Amino acid sequence: MIQNQLNACGFQGVSGALLVDGSPAILIEKAISNKEGILTSKGALAVETGAYTGRSPEDRFIVDTPDVHDKIAWGSVNKPFPVEGYRRVRKAIIDYLSARDLYVVHAVAGADRRWCRKFLVVCERASQALFARQLLVRPSKRQIADFEPQDFNVLVAPGLKLNPAVYGTHSEAVVLLNFEEKTVLIAGTSYSGEIKKAIFSVMNYLMPVEEGVLPMHCSANMDPVTGETAVFFGLSGTGKTTLSADPQRMLIGDDEHGWASGSVFNFEGGCYAKAICISQTTEPEIYRAIKFGSVCENVVVDPVTRKPDYFDGSLTENTRVAYPIDFIDNAQVMGQGRYPNVVIFLTADAFGVLPPISRLDKNAAMYHFLSGFTSKVAGTERGVTEPQPTFSTLFGEPFMPLSPLLYAKMFGEKIECSGTRVYLINTGWTGGPYGTGSRMDLASTRLMITSVLDGSVEESEFVHDDLFNLDVPQHIDGVDDRVLNPRDTWSDVEAFDESALRLAKMFVENASKKYPDMDPEVRAAGPKVS
Repeated sequence: MIQNQLNACGFQGVSGALLVDGSPAILIEKAISNKEGILTSKGALAVETGAYTGRSPEDRFIVDTPDVHDKIAWGSVNKPFPVEGYRRVRKAIIDYLSARDLYVVHAVAGADRRWCRKFLVVCERASQALFARQLLVRPSKRQIADFEPQDFNVLVAPGLKLNPAVYGTHSEAVVLLNFEEKTVLIAGTSYSGEIKKAIFSVMNYLMPVEEGVLPMHCSANMDPVTGETAVFFGLSGTGKTTLSADPQRMLIGDDEHGWASGSVFNFEGGCYAKAICISQTTEPEIYRAIKFGSVCENVVVDPVTRKPDYFDGSLTENTRVAYPIDFIDNAQVMGQGRYPNVVIFLTADAFGVLPPISRLDKNAAMYHFLSGFTSKVAGTERGVTEPQPTFSTLFGEPFMPLSPLLYAKMFGEKIECSGTRVYLINTGWTGGPYGTGSRMDLASTRLMITSVLDGSVEESEFVHDDLFNLDVPQHIDGVDDRVLNPRDTWSDVEAFDESALRLAKMFVENASKKYPDMDPEVRAAGPKVS
């Protein structure tokens, strides 16, 4: 069976050893034997990824085949790659991997089997096979027996450095998505997040096109008593993973989901959490999940005691830990919940002018879904060393192959059909911009989210922010009322007004430039700049 599956990837034979679906213990043994990493004092496998400590967007391409040419939203994010160039890269990767020991993982994307896809992941490194095994849904023995043919192949060759002059790549690294051949190629980068996000990108194309399911870059949790589900949108660094890991609720998933008719389901079977500055006090669920079977990326480890130092960002601020979702005590291990009662957009506003919490109607929700405003934080991408204001469409623009308006239309229809309440929560700066103000207090943000989840926020008086066109509550139990109105937290209100107007204009300009065909009612729900 496995030989047929490898043949479908393009392999004619493999000269090295082949390990298929190795257990975590075996894969960890292999990784240590191969000098890929070391064990921490907690038993996690710690690896370093070298020059690539975050995603490399400039190295990601979609192969421009006839079947997808008119469907992909081509541009600076979804960049086309020629078929002939793809074939050269594919041959180089297959030749490279064929001469090495290989680690193969049968994995599933999609906890709801009605809409899942089967991925065969072929790696040169045991540590990355462990990553794939722990991050994706782990199929049962029966599902593995019925695996052939796989829906998609993922070939991972971090040790292969490509010559751009020969292969037409941007650098020595490349991530190629080919929907016609149903193959993902990854070479030249050891950052395992490329595996995760490439598979997410594949699902973001397949689910709307083939299943009518809305893919979402979000986390999700549910009330264990009522079953009410909440969805959290946000890019890396906005607190999406941290804020959805609530001890009072069951975690469905921390990053990637599908919204089907009447339900939400996790695309993955694990979590990939930022590890920088975590502690047992601030993030106990994640902290306890870092144990044997977990993979730490670029976490500094004392060579003698093997104790990890989560506060050391000398390798990168984008330190990560990957673990299966059942390492979280209160996980909903089936990875499914009913339709979301609440949607929360998380943004990290480096200007320090957006309210920490505001309510959105349907059109405003679609507007902010399309805008996806936040600040890229240090380390999540190469070259990002301090927060950079950005508009990332759908809070996940780098991973969305189709037209943003298609996703937004699906989103609007689903929140209207389900009666879902939508809120925008700013986890960024208060009292001034980045460098002057301070990051929003995590405890206060948690209280705001609790008020949204239990509905008590609706008991507050709401005041309309005319500039940003948002409804802002004036009281949340346990939160200083001044914090709810950011202008009140600045010592220089004229500077606040200037910064707020600047950001509002950025919203308007972004919408005008990116979405000339945006529905007028949706556009009117955005900021009002005279």
